[in-house]
Amino acid sequence: MKIVITGGHHSSALPVIKKLREQYPEVQIYWFGHKFSAQGDKNPTLEFHEITTLGIPFYHIHAGKFYRTLNLKRLAKIPYGFFQCLGLLIKLKPDAILSFGGYIAVPTVLAGWFLGIPSVTHEQTVVAGWANLVVSKFAKKVLISWQESAKYFPKKKTVFVGLPLRQEIFKVTSNNFVFNNALPVVYITAGKIGSHIINKVVGECLGNLLSFCNIIHQCGDNSVFNDFEVLTNLKSRLGDTVGKYYLRKFVFEDEIGEAFAKSNVVVSRSGAHTTGELLALKKLCLLIPIPWVSHNEQYENAKILVDAELGSILPEAKLFSQSLTDGVKTMLNKIINIRSLRFARDDNSTIRNDITEPAELVVQQLLLIIKET
Repeated sequence: MKIVITGGHHSSALPVIKKLREQYPEVQIYWFGHKFSAQGDKNPTLEFHEITTLGIPFYHIHAGKFYRTLNLKRLAKIPYGFFQCLGLLIKLKPDAILSFGGYIAVPTVLAGWFLGIPSVTHEQTVVAGWANLVVSKFAKKVLISWQESAKYFPKKKTVFVGLPLRQEIFKVTSNNFVFNNALPVVYITAGKIGSHIINKVVGECLGNLLSFCNIIHQCGDNSVFNDFEVLTNLKSRLGDTVGKYYLRKFVFEDEIGEAFAKSNVVVSRSGAHTTGELLALKKLCLLIPIPWVSHNEQYENAKILVDAELGSILPEAKLFSQSLTDGVKTMLNKIINIRSLRFARDDNSTIRNDITEPAELVVQQLLLIIKET
């Protein structure tokens, strides 16, 4: 059995890949993705690191997407991406395509449809992304993480499976973040690409933050802004930060359980997978939604955590050193009320919060369309 997997949310794909390999050790998996996070970036993405670490062949797709500003060079990549995917699919001859949304999923699924290769796509967000809205017209099945998402897709092909979560977030297998004081811990994540504005503002108020909390800071590895190097230099200028400030380009699966377990508050974007993990872990969080994503989906994700009395939203337009400092302090002050925290979203509209079931259901739906073909 050969499967091509693609999509912008590779974190959702990882538990599905593990489930596939557990049940079908002979399965051959190929990944269509993006090796670099942005034009001009020379450092590989977290997606590339984690997929290739699993020994999966990684094909960098030069696909284009629509931007708010006209860019002919990027627009020209749209047909190029389709023909690149077409050639690769003819060569690989997969039995099916499994999509996790994102702009690369569009040429992959379209090329597969042209060749008669069936596909399944999974939507992670509450508000459907534009890529999955397109892909859903050509996919055999549309799998959703939230009941609220069903209204965006054809009823006959839509199945609620939940959001596959990596098991590593639920267990501590390392002891690398050791603190030398009794201050609370804040985990700040700039995301897998590495948000420059978050890193910049954190740097501006780092000394102040460290006066009242310890920090685990995941900043990404973007070579355009070199945030890791800038923050490393800042760290050295601040003096003794040992046991107070841990800086990482990425927090990989061997450390993510520890980072979540030891943190009292998480500061992050509100992407689909981050939202699902924070909800499952019931983590207090300060959320900075990306304002320019399609359908304002990150803000809608953040509202889920606000409704669950877990999160507070800090709009990017209001993200400054003082507002970030105040926001972190406000969330830390809520720790004393954590035992009385009301977890509101425990009805049918929430994601499935068990560890294995969503990944298992995705595998079942994938195998179903292969058998039907």
